[in-house]
Amino acid sequence: MAIRVQKFGGTSLSSEEARAHVVRHVQRELAAGYQLVVVVSAMGRSGDPYATDTLLGWAAGTSGKSLPAKEKDLLMGCGEIISAATLCGILHQEGIDATVLTGAQAGFMTDSHFGNARILEMRPERILRELQDHSVVIVTGFQGQNEYGDLTTLGRGGSDTSATALGAALHAEIVDIYTDVNGILTADPRLVEDAKPLEVVSYTEICNMAYQGAKVIHPRAVEIAMQAQIPVRVRSTFSEEEGTLVTHPENFADVSAGVIDRFVTGIAYVSSVTQITVEQPDPSGQLSLNVFKAMAENAISVDFINVTPVGAVYTVFDTEAERALAALREIGYEPRALSGCAKVSVIGGGINGVPGIMSHIVEALTMQNVQILQSADSNTTIWVLVKKDDMVKALKALHARFELHR
Repeated sequence: MAIRVQKFGGTSLSSEEARAHVVRHVQRELAAGYQLVVVVSAMGRSGDPYATDTLLGWAAGTSGKSLPAKEKDLLMGCGEIISAATLCGILHQEGIDATVLTGAQAGFMTDSHFGNARILEMRPERILRELQDHSVVIVTGFQGQNEYGDLTTLGRGGSDTSATALGAALHAEIVDIYTDVNGILTADPRLVEDAKPLEVVSYTEICNMAYQGAKVIHPRAVEIAMQAQIPVRVRSTFSEEEGTLVTHPENFADVSAGVIDRFVTGIAYVSSVTQITVEQPDPSGQLSLNVFKAMAENAISVDFINVTPVGAVYTVFDTEAERALAALREIGYEPRALSGCAKVSVIGGGINGVPGIMSHIVEALTMQNVQILQSADSNTTIWVLVKKDDMVKALKALHARFELHR
């Protein structure tokens, strides 16, 4: 029997009504003859009793910030265990034979980087044995085990990563990522009212969208699926629609004869960043090396980097700006900072080699009086830095210019 992997996020499990939808998705796939591995996240979001952020907040408030990393992972893994046990009980009430495995029992072997562990090896033999005796194997997402048997967690979006890693290890037919939106949209629908669901996107496109701020699926999960060539669908828990298929571009024609040949797939954004400029004479020619070494030594993530012979311009998150500026002053530089910026990204597999894309971007933003503070590009993405106050105008202008509402 073919195996399918289903992953249900926190909102999919946060209420009795939502869990009823989860049961229907499980029943549909079982009726179609599939063996099912179901990956679950912790229930709800921050503030809900068993959400990961709630558990972390509770720990910070009761035991201070002295909780060691290994024990913090042990705490963070509790939410997925509660979700898995709850869903197992509901499925048994519906007459569905299900069993639960932790990440360790499911074969996730990781390094010891607590809080953001990397998967070193998958050992799915236990899952395959359980599928011989049970209709559904429920796996706690986000979890693994290091060589010493310690529970580790896979970092933000770790349950997505768990799902695609299992899909690859089990040679699943498809991995379905269920969330609270019906697939991947051309832009954030909260900011761009006419954002449109995408029927199909490439692995590269969705990776870029995720890295540039779209939060539907974690890029690590997509990279694993791409390497294993396992198709992924992003779909809504609360709908029977099939959402967005993530696959190789050569498979697009198999999905729909109506898929258009597009230059741009979507518009994404990252807000609340600060632009830092360091420009001053440096006879040693070591300015860029000194600047970015200082950022690395202070564990400050940098982005949107432009380097010239006489200086460097880059961005950091607003929350890291003061530390970054202090580190630069300590080594003798006089940086300038512009806070309250946003990075807007135009993403599409068809951008590479097409003349006029940048012209369209500049014209669309100029017509809306949006100043471009910085720009950069790659084969599949063009980035522009704008003031945060202009971000929504920029998103709407670019979405309209590339006719993504059609």
